[in-house]
Amino acid sequence: MTLPRPASPDGAERAFQVDLRGLVDLLSHHLYSSPRVYLRELLQNAVDALTARRALEPDASEGAFGIRLFADGSVVRVEDDGVGLSEADVHTFLATIGRSSKRADGIAEQRGDFIGQFGIGLLSCFLVADEIHVLSRSARTPDAPAVEWRGHGDGSYSVRTLPASARPRPGTTVTLTPRSDTGEWTRPAHVHALGRHFGSLLRHPVTFSDGTAGAPTVSVNPEPAPWARTFPTPGSRSRALAAYGEEVFGFAPLDTIELDLPAVGLKGIACVLPEAVPAGRRHGHRVHVKGMLLSEQADEILPEWAFFVRCVIDAESLRPTASRESLYEDDTLAAVRDALAERLRAWIARAAASDPELLGRFLQAHHLAVKSLAVHDDEILRLLLPWLPFETTDGHTTLDEFARTHRTVLVTSSVEEFRQVAAIASAAGLGVVNGGYTYDRELVHRLPEIRPEASVADLDPATLTAHLDPVDRETELAASAYLALARDALAVFDCDVALRTFHPASAPALLVDSREARHERTRSQLAREQEGGLWGDILGALRQEAPRAQLILNQLNPLVRTAVGIDEPELARTSAEALYGQAALLSRRPLRPAESSLINRSFLDLLAHALRKDS
Repeated sequence: MTLPRPASPDGAERAFQVDLRGLVDLLSHHLYSSPRVYLRELLQNAVDALTARRALEPDASEGAFGIRLFADGSVVRVEDDGVGLSEADVHTFLATIGRSSKRADGIAEQRGDFIGQFGIGLLSCFLVADEIHVLSRSARTPDAPAVEWRGHGDGSYSVRTLPASARPRPGTTVTLTPRSDTGEWTRPAHVHALGRHFGSLLRHPVTFSDGTAGAPTVSVNPEPAPWARTFPTPGSRSRALAAYGEEVFGFAPLDTIELDLPAVGLKGIACVLPEAVPAGRRHGHRVHVKGMLLSEQADEILPEWAFFVRCVIDAESLRPTASRESLYEDDTLAAVRDALAERLRAWIARAAASDPELLGRFLQAHHLAVKSLAVHDDEILRLLLPWLPFETTDGHTTLDEFARTHRTVLVTSSVEEFRQVAAIASAAGLGVVNGGYTYDRELVHRLPEIRPEASVADLDPATLTAHLDPVDRETELAASAYLALARDALAVFDCDVALRTFHPASAPALLVDSREARHERTRSQLAREQEGGLWGDILGALRQEAPRAQLILNQLNPLVRTAVGIDEPELARTSAEALYGQAALLSRRPLRPAESSLINRSFLDLLAHALRKDS
């Protein structure tokens, strides 16, 4: 905290004046997500102090230095056996906002060993307390005295030197006196929980005590991460990793993928979700840096297509942002993301090659994620395309099974087109795949890359109508008057009407139309309405011969055979409109207002006719 300098003559250099309360408000509302980070910052400072102490005394025994947490409801205390601070260090690093002890001489070259990269962490304690008390003794000088620093929320502080007996061992103790409104974060149970939350994977021993008589001191991090332990068998290791994933995320993973990138000191696991998640929903991953929890929502660690896993990782070389709650987007993070993506691809490849049962369960839950990956990854395409499920005229099946039955695979461009033709195409022996879902049409067209003998083509309405049998000439002539009235009634929808025979006989009519044809007709209509203007000229230049829809009536259906024999013109028109409306409804495509009106009108007209006939 920089103290104000005396007024200077005009043009002379002046120092910035810092409003500490305003700065703390800025931290709480814009840098940190929650006041709970105060304990993370204190733990981080303690860990960095221990790291510096270890560098100073490399021969010290393992576990010789540790961190102790204490909370009894009136104070929160964090004590470490780290390198400590001298009086000069206190003046330099605790009294100047933005200055970090990691920049000190002899430490800068070791900064990669530290978690922190910024010197404002101690200010986070003002989120829960109005006073911070620091008692420290440097390990750099054997007979160094203890130094006390007291900082207050109003921006004032005091420093005094104490006898070495005030702190017999080197290290630092930070004591907070919580405000009355911060009990949510400073009560003993909460301090213990926060210690576990942030420090469960720290490499230095961390303990907690609440000062209750007879209550034991408990370890915050009793065991190292499961991937850092040894196990008697691969099976016991897999079970331990899965149990850890379930403890962290709350679900039993379908499988666990061990992650290990030695170049950046990264270890961890990816837990495969047992159930499907909506495409594009990205679950956050737990990222630790040197054991300290950085974020529970670090979705930037994996590519977007990997939404079928949740990760827990601990890394040495990833760079945190200023708030230390997310990762800094740099070349290292990009390389890590690519390497982790490769690990996921390798797991999928292993499952495809050696564990069909696991692969089947995985694809049943996450086929959409795999399809999104296969579109851009030739290796995954080659491995998994034959296994992926698709909606077809033979039901939900794999392309491998479907291609064995149908040498020519037809694919629709939309879901509604598939629903229009599925029953009739199946009865005609045509093999059609629903290409309306995300990625499906593109993947089906790549089937010949995997199975060269297969042929894939887009479904053309002409292909389907070519498989519908024509009626005999006598029947066609007898129905000609009805067909003429039907064409006139449906001309407003640019719809032709034809009479054919096809199965199933229960289907009275088939509406053959495509989204592209409807768009072209709409564009042509707009061009006609805007004829003569600039907009009309533009649309006219784009206009093509708009294909007409086709209502194909099924002569095998009893209702159609009755309808084509109607000799009353108005009733014939109404029946044609009703058949069109029913076929449009079966296509499950969005209805235009005119079509909805036609369906309502034709239903009421037929009902009125039936009532008049009965009366």
